[in-house]
Amino acid sequence: MKYVVVIGDGMADYPLKDLGNKTPLQAAQTPNMDYIADHGVSGLLKTVPDHMDPGSDVANLSIMGYDPGKFYTGRGPLEAASIGAELAKGEVAFRCNFINEEDGLLADFNADHISTEEASELIETLNQTFYSFGKFYLGTSYRNLFICKNTETSTLQSTPPHDVVGESISDHFIKPAENKKAAALNKILIKSQEVLRDHPVNLKRIKEGKKPANMIWLWGQGVKPQMPPFAEKYGIKGATITGVDLIKGIGVYLGLTNVHVPGATGYYDTDYCGKAKHALKALEEHDIVFIHVEAPDEAAHAGDVEEKIKAIERIDSRILEKLLDDLSDFDDYSLSILPDHPTPITLKTHTSDPVPYAMCSSKGSRDDVKFYDEFSAQKGSQGLIEGYRFLENFLTFSEVNL
Repeated sequence: MKYVVVIGDGMADYPLKDLGNKTPLQAAQTPNMDYIADHGVSGLLKTVPDHMDPGSDVANLSIMGYDPGKFYTGRGPLEAASIGAELAKGEVAFRCNFINEEDGLLADFNADHISTEEASELIETLNQTFYSFGKFYLGTSYRNLFICKNTETSTLQSTPPHDVVGESISDHFIKPAENKKAAALNKILIKSQEVLRDHPVNLKRIKEGKKPANMIWLWGQGVKPQMPPFAEKYGIKGATITGVDLIKGIGVYLGLTNVHVPGATGYYDTDYCGKAKHALKALEEHDIVFIHVEAPDEAAHAGDVEEKIKAIERIDSRILEKLLDDLSDFDDYSLSILPDHPTPITLKTHTSDPVPYAMCSSKGSRDDVKFYDEFSAQKGSQGLIEGYRFLENFLTFSEVNL
């Protein structure tokens, strides 16, 4: 049996007036998603526990079958694993965004999608300046990393920058303000403005009409997590396909194979067709492949409904159509489509609402749901389940419904 899980990051949404009170999923042309729903079973998934922030880290850990309440320690250490930055005992990893600050406001959480090449030069300068505090590591584009030695950061509260776009930066510094470690980290944030303001990379970006990456933002701190290997827990061999370091990092800790796809990015321009092609190839040596696509989430953070619909339709036509055509080459297969969390256009950030999922099998199990969207899934036979129970359900549903 072969299994494929396709994750459209942030794909779920709320009804929009401009779409005739439809969600982007309902408005998009998704014949292949509808095929999965029509020929399979549907339900709702609570990927983010009520007491946790609705991040992609928590949500994707749930989808891959791990209870975040037990295994999640922070986003930073997951991303550290993806770039080969080993965390020693007592070390803490922070996600480090390059952001754009304007008049004291957080104007852009991704610094106008700064390139990885530009970020590399800025990271070098940061390390020359802040070497006594810790070390910065290059990731991809605006998504980078900072590691420091300290065992007191468990009490710190940091804010994802995409949650406070347009708001005062000083209102969202690391808390509690009276904590010595928080105060030291906030000084780094403030000092980074001076360091980056007149950097050649930023001067060039301004000339080109782009927003400068004139500040860093530290958040998502955590220590190295301890998780049982995926193969040991589920008895099958798995792989991931993604352009995002976070998902790769989860894969590293779970012992999954991170399949490199040339052209796979964490943005609109990702190679959808390449992801499908490499997933099918990976199934020759693996039992399950998780395909993650970041584009719908990026569009939602930007408040761009047209781009979100395009991303959903590209997942449908360039990934799911290829999978449905070619998975029949294997004796038996199961295929699922779902978001990790909603990212509503109106909010431009994540929520913890349950997400719709549909899954079909070559063995033909199905319910009465005909379409894939947030509201149709409510009528599915699978009901509402906790996120970390999804994988076990997916691996067994075709067997128990024969």
